[in-house]
Amino acid sequence: MTIKEFSFDLPPHLIAQTPADKRGEDRLLVLNRSDGSVVDEQMHNFASYLEEGSVVVVNNSKVRKARVYATSDTGSTVEFLFLEENLDNTWQCMVTKAKRQKVGKHYTFCNEEGSYCRKAWITEIGDDGTRTVAFDSPLDEDFFRVLGHVPLPPYIKRDDSFADEKRYQTIYAETEGSVAAPTAGLHFTEDILSSIREKGCLIVPITLHVGPGTFLPVRTEHLDDHKMHYERYEISEEAANIITQAHRDGRKIVATGTTSVRTLESAFNSAEQRLESGEGRTNLFIRPPYQWKVVDQLLTNFHTPESTLLVLVSTFAGKHLIDRAYQHAVDKEYRFFSYGDAMFIR
Repeated sequence: MTIKEFSFDLPPHLIAQTPADKRGEDRLLVLNRSDGSVVDEQMHNFASYLEEGSVVVVNNSKVRKARVYATSDTGSTVEFLFLEENLDNTWQCMVTKAKRQKVGKHYTFCNEEGSYCRKAWITEIGDDGTRTVAFDSPLDEDFFRVLGHVPLPPYIKRDDSFADEKRYQTIYAETEGSVAAPTAGLHFTEDILSSIREKGCLIVPITLHVGPGTFLPVRTEHLDDHKMHYERYEISEEAANIITQAHRDGRKIVATGTTSVRTLESAFNSAEQRLESGEGRTNLFIRPPYQWKVVDQLLTNFHTPESTLLVLVSTFAGKHLIDRAYQHAVDKEYRFFSYGDAMFIR
């Protein structure tokens, strides 16, 4: 299959530039895979579509203020997106004006007052275009707290604001390490989570730190030629046991977002029919044909055209159903992408 098969026309005004006025007030499109029906709903009614005994899996990764600006030794402003810290305290980063950012080039990271500054230089350029960046000493939390910006995606055409520090973060975010939000979880409020528990369902956290594997565009014509970046995940023994038992009992495993999907499908041991606990890395690209192992239902946002995320949900629900659901969402003027509305695929 080619990536062009996963394109669609989206009016620009449907790309959400800000979150809903109040968290949880988003619309919810409910897509039933068994009969192809589509229902227009509200997110606060999400629990009413769950089966008693289901396990709702959420990604508790916390978004780092990972976008940081520096001045190069030639005087230009360069944007760095800090992806991951290496064992030697260097960092893997994506950079703007990439062709100019060469090995040995030096940078100054400094706040406006000049009261906090750090020096850095590029030591290596990876095959994937990322830069290895070394600092004069290991970074501490102050670096991102003082200099960092919320890494809003490029289709949000505004600067980040103080409000984004809370709204571009799930309410259960715990372990810092993501450079983009696991956006399906942005819809949950304490009231919605309570309604899920009252329905007799369990909410189980796992962790996948969102990196380029989730958000980078597909630059190859054929899906089979696209290589995903690795992303780190962790599943506690308790979470693995709960999910394994639910799966064996025939209870529904409901993934919140594509990051939860990829973690669960990567860590599931089909031979033993159990979810493996512990830390891991995944570059799983879910595309047709794919044999699903453990995920039964999916809460997700509306994704960008020609993206790995759209390919994933199309693989899960069937491309013809997703095409129809997306057209319905456009016709009904749902809000798209990170700060947009939600879809529940049953």
